[in-house]
Amino acid sequence: MGMCPYCRATTESGDSICYSCGRVLANLSSSNYRLEQQFNQGSLATSYKMTTKPSEKGLVQTHTGRTKNILKRRKNRFRSFVMLSLVAFIMLSPQAREQIIAQWAGIQEYIQDAVSPYHLYPVEASYTLEKTVFVSNSGANGYMMENLAIPPAVSSTQGSPYGFEYTNGDPGESPTSIQITTAISISIDGEEYVVPTTGLPTRSASEKLVTANGHEIWWPGVGSGDDFCSVSNCVKVLVNLGPGQSTSFTYSVGVHSTSYSWHNGVRVDSRISGMENGINVDNSGNFSDIPSRDNGQKFYEFSDDKWYDRGSPAGFAINSQAEVILSTAEAISADLPEGLQDNAYAFSRAAFDYLHKNIAYDRFAPVVARSGPSCLNDGQGDCDEQTNAFLSLLRVKGIPGWFVFGALTDANFEDWEAHAWGYIQLPMSDEWCDDNNIERESCFVNGAVDVVNNKWLLNTPTGYIDWIEESDETATKLNNFYHPIIQTNGIERERSYSTSNVELAGGTYQVKKYPETFW
Repeated sequence: MGMCPYCRATTESGDSICYSCGRVLANLSSSNYRLEQQFNQGSLATSYKMTTKPSEKGLVQTHTGRTKNILKRRKNRFRSFVMLSLVAFIMLSPQAREQIIAQWAGIQEYIQDAVSPYHLYPVEASYTLEKTVFVSNSGANGYMMENLAIPPAVSSTQGSPYGFEYTNGDPGESPTSIQITTAISISIDGEEYVVPTTGLPTRSASEKLVTANGHEIWWPGVGSGDDFCSVSNCVKVLVNLGPGQSTSFTYSVGVHSTSYSWHNGVRVDSRISGMENGINVDNSGNFSDIPSRDNGQKFYEFSDDKWYDRGSPAGFAINSQAEVILSTAEAISADLPEGLQDNAYAFSRAAFDYLHKNIAYDRFAPVVARSGPSCLNDGQGDCDEQTNAFLSLLRVKGIPGWFVFGALTDANFEDWEAHAWGYIQLPMSDEWCDDNNIERESCFVNGAVDVVNNKWLLNTPTGYIDWIEESDETATKLNNFYHPIIQTNGIERERSYSTSNVELAGGTYQVKKYPETFW
C-alpha cells in the first residue's frame, strides 16, 4: 500500500488516481511503487511527482501531460437521463401527462407556500373606530355639512336573498354575520350624543340636536335634498363657524367583525367559516351560467361595459371596452389551460393574480382616481384604481362586480386609512348545484375581493365596511358617496382615525401572496 502525496490518503498497488482527492498519481510504476513502499517505511524518498492542480472543476493533468475531465462521464450520464425522461414524458398518454403536471404543480405550490410573503389577519375582532374631524374657518361666517355613513349589517350572503343557506327554496342555516354595528355616538363641544345603530328611528331636520355652540346633528334616513342622506342611512353633522373659529367632532362606531371565506381551497385556514360552501376552479360554472343565477339581478345591475362617468378628462371609472382592457383580458384567457378559458372562477382569479404581478401600489395617486384602463396603462394604482382595473377586466366576460367602501387597518388596529375594494358574483356549475340539491338560480356566491391587500373571496376584521354599492342606473349614489361634504369658502377640514376597545379572538392566520396555478 502507498500514500497520496496530496491528501496523505492510503493508495493501493497500481493506482493511477487517488480515490480520496481525485488527483493523478504521476510516474507510478511497479518499480517505483516498491520505492514508495520503502519511503513509507522511512528508508527512502518517494518517487511520486505531483501533477499540476486542476484548472477547473473535474479537470486534471495525467502522467502523460494531457488533461482529463474525470466528471465528464457523470455529466453525460445525467444528460442521458434527462433526455430519456423527456422522451418518456412525451410518449405518455395525455391523461398521464396531465397527472404528472398536476403533481408538479402541487410540489411548486408547496414550495411557494413555504417561502412566499404573507399578510396577517385576525380571525375575529371587536373594536371602536373613531373618526375625528377637525374644522377651521379662515373666512367670513361659514359652515360645513358632512354625511357620516351608518355602516350596514353585513352577512355572508350580502346582496343575495338566497346563497347557500337555502336549498330548493327552503330556509336552511342562517347566514353568517361578518360585520355588525354595536354602538354609534358623536362627541362635540364636550357632549356625547348616542345614535341608533341602524339609524332607526330616524331624526328629521326639524328634530335636530343643537349643541351649545350652534352645531347641528340629525339622522333623517335616505331621501332627496340636503336635509336627507343621499346614499344610505347616515348621521348628518352641520358645523357653523364664525371668522377664525374652529372645532372638532368624533364619530365613534363600535363593530364586531369576523373573517369569512367564499373560497374553497387548501389555502383557506380551517378556522375560517364559509369554506365548505365556497367556490373553486373545479366547481365553478362558466360565463354562460351567470345570467341564470340570482334571476340575472347582479348581471343586469353590475356588468355594464362602462360605469360611473366622472366627466372629462377622468372618464368612466370602469371601462371594459378600452383597448388595453380587451387585450389584457385576452392575454389572461390565453394563459389558462385548455378547457378553462370559459371558467368564471379561473378567469377572475387569473385577473386578480395578473394585477398583483404587474400593477404597483401608488401611494401618491391623483385626487381623482385613475380609470381601469389608465391604471393598466400606467402600471400602478391605489386601492380605488386597482379595483377599477379588476372590475373592468371582469366585465369583459360579463362577470358582475361592484364597489365596497370603508377603511382599512393593520393587524394591530393602529393605523387606518380610507379604502375601497370590490364584490363579485361567481356561479357554481350546474352539475355541482344538482349534486348538492341546490336550485340553480340560487347557486352562486357573492364574495369580497381586495386586490391591493391580497384578499381573494375573503372578509377580514381589518376591513371596516361603510357602504356596499347598490343598484343605481345613473351612478348618482356612487358619486354622492365620493362627495359627502358641502362647505363654504374659507372652511378647511382634516380627518384622522384611531381605535379603542380592541378585543381579538380566535388567533391570527396568514394569507400567502402567490398566484394560483390551474395546470
